[in-house]
Amino acid sequence: MERMSTRFRSIKNPHPPSSPADKRKEETASSSSSPALPQKQNGGTKDPETKRASAWSVYLIVSSRLPKTYVGVTTNIIRRLKQHNGELRGGAKASSSGRPWVLACIIQGFKDQSEACVFESKWKGISRKMPRKKKEGCALNSLLEHREAALNRLRASFDCSFLQVEWQSISS
Repeated sequence: MERMSTRFRSIKNPHPPSSPADKRKEETASSSSSPALPQKQNGGTKDPETKRASAWSVYLIVSSRLPKTYVGVTTNIIRRLKQHNGELRGGAKASSSGRPWVLACIIQGFKDQSEACVFESKWKGISRKMPRKKKEGCALNSLLEHREAALNRLRASFDCSFLQVEWQSISS
């Protein structure tokens, strides 16, 4: 009867013994004159400058064409806005129909991605549940007022003292 470890080698033994031919290949590769690649030290941790450069932000963008807004999370708002506008690959599918997009608000100061995503989710949830006011006139202003009211309600219910909220001027 055949043993299961020989039949299902990758499951039972993640590091199977290599054949003599594999050992010879390893020996010739290690004795070659090509320099070895430098190894990461400190367990692969990033230096403080890299961490500072990747500060998480939550942003609000507004469509220039349609009465639409989009809230998202990023470390690089310039790159992300280009993605939403189709200049770079990788924009959200939900934002493809509202192009071109303009930055309306950016909230900075989150310690990590998780904190930024929680904030984004709560902002969207409050905005979704709040009643919308029907106004005659500019739909864009109505949308922005709705998002701002949701943001103010979120700020009242959570400690957001460490965050910097910056609204951009948008010409309609």
